[in-house]
Amino acid sequence: MPLLMLKDAPRYECLLAASERYPSLEPAAAEAFLHLLRTGDMVFAAESRFLAQHHITQGRFTVLMLLNRMCGHASTPADLAEEAGVARATMTGLVDTLVKDGLVCRETDSHDRRAVPVRLTEKGSAFLETILPDYFRCVSSIVASLSDNERRQCTALLQKLQQGLSENAAPAPLATAAAN
Repeated sequence: MPLLMLKDAPRYECLLAASERYPSLEPAAAEAFLHLLRTGDMVFAAESRFLAQHHITQGRFTVLMLLNRMCGHASTPADLAEEAGVARATMTGLVDTLVKDGLVCRETDSHDRRAVPVRLTEKGSAFLETILPDYFRCVSSIVASLSDNERRQCTALLQKLQQGLSENAAPAPLATAAAN
């Protein structure tokens, strides 16, 4: 579900005026941030529409892609949850649904009875083989308006933002309201 659905970002002049009231607001930073959020929502919506046509959710597709990347090897739900950035309980629900649909299977681990690795089934592999060509066309169409050089620049800038976010993982302390 998109996190923000602004149809139009505020004009720079509005952000500039707001910065007079809120000195910590940097108009250019806010403008870039709002456009980044809007673009993320639009990309998320485009991918969701594609996946919905194939009767799969983004979460379930992510699990299938993670297992596909394993090249036939199994992975634990805990490892999948870590890679997908979701809670273990969320991963359990995703895996349960995929098992029910026959796209993945749970296995027993002869060395650790507590471990229940998950593997892509033949049906799951066949499903991915069916939709991935169109999925990759969808992905390409999302960035089609950018030249190859612009795509590389976009990737570099996004990676720079990601790096900055991971280095500053802890949120900045909030200023407390003036004492009553």
